[in-house]
Amino acid sequence: MLAYQIKIALKSLRRNPALSALVICGIGLGIAVSTAFITTYYLMAGDPIPHKSDRLFYVEIDAWDPDYPFDEAHPERPPNQITYRDLRGLMESDIPTYQSGMFKSSLTIQPEGEDDRPYRARTRMCFSDFFQMFEVPFEYGGGWGPSVDENQEPVVVIDRETNQRLFGGEDSVGSKVRINNRDFTVVGVIGHWRPDIKYYDLNNNTVEAPEEIYIPFNHLEAMEISSTGNSMGWKFYPGNEYQDFLQSESTWLQMWVQLDDRWQYEEYAAFLDAYALEQKKLGRYGRPVNNVLLSVTDYMKVEEAVPDEARILLIIAILFLVVCSVNLIGILLGKFLARAPEVGVRRALGASRLSVFLQHIVECEVVGLLGGALGIALSWFALQLINRLFDNAVAFHLDLTMVFAAFGLSLVAGLIAGLYPAWRICRVAPATYLKLQ
Repeated sequence: MLAYQIKIALKSLRRNPALSALVICGIGLGIAVSTAFITTYYLMAGDPIPHKSDRLFYVEIDAWDPDYPFDEAHPERPPNQITYRDLRGLMESDIPTYQSGMFKSSLTIQPEGEDDRPYRARTRMCFSDFFQMFEVPFEYGGGWGPSVDENQEPVVVIDRETNQRLFGGEDSVGSKVRINNRDFTVVGVIGHWRPDIKYYDLNNNTVEAPEEIYIPFNHLEAMEISSTGNSMGWKFYPGNEYQDFLQSESTWLQMWVQLDDRWQYEEYAAFLDAYALEQKKLGRYGRPVNNVLLSVTDYMKVEEAVPDEARILLIIAILFLVVCSVNLIGILLGKFLARAPEVGVRRALGASRLSVFLQHIVECEVVGLLGGALGIALSWFALQLINRLFDNAVAFHLDLTMVFAAFGLSLVAGLIAGLYPAWRICRVAPATYLKLQ
């Protein structure tokens, strides 16, 4: 029965192609706008690593000014980054399965070719556990081991774009890369890895692509590497030397741990409390002990990874689709009432109001699906345009979930646009039109 009604609906669309095209384009426009904005929200708000997000924890400890909270709007919250001294202390724990302090920097790559100019590359200073913790995929080689961290061996992990630029895309493991006038050995080339949101560092451009090169954290002192990310401090420190900064109370580092079970979580929480109490005894911490372990999703909520503007655009997109659908009611009503004599004859021959109503609803849903297909194509182009506007620093894209959601919205739009016209045509009195036949 449904197949027959779809066949009738397609014949009806061919009967008035211009009018049908207008309705399809109207729904397609609404679907395109709503899908594009819903996709951006969905990608920014979704769980970036759902199979282990409840086992990865962002560490926050309150080493801030005893007289003023870090965030006056949320005085209960500790600073969203930690100091270098605290990172060194926390890395002494052997409780987590994996752990890594880290920060964002920018170093100079010096290619070997005479015609190749040095250029700045986005850099992540981290420990060996970073790659296992965030499940970074590798095209060649892999990350470095803990011994490299301890011995400060000059190794580097590069992304596939850097590998293409420096080595033509070949397996470059074992090759040398000169960075800031030092030679580093490539131990791994990252494959395709583009999280929708850079969830491991929400303090610095959440939609930015992952870093181009990764260097063992312990090189920072010898190379005096500075952070290019956010840095905040509350206490003046004397001197202008790099070591003076490292020993200051400036917060500029991120700390992540992987805790696989409740025992690990409780043990690590106790370790944090003991560490904070020790620092209080030393006179460093003047505030009450306030340690926080945030899961990935909680970290995203606290850092407001999804801006309010994205939520507003989401609401506007839904309303725009509704407006598009409502504006099509008049067109469909005129189209359906134009065939009132035909419907009158069908009713006189025994067709029920329900069957007439369902036939026209099916036609509206066919229109909705066709409009949805058009809208998905337009939304794909819209997302590509958004990516280009940000110089491909973002990677908004349609996935199967959003495609199915778009078709679901198109069915809703078709129902909104066709419900009243279908109800009106099924209420046609057969006797009124039989005299005209």
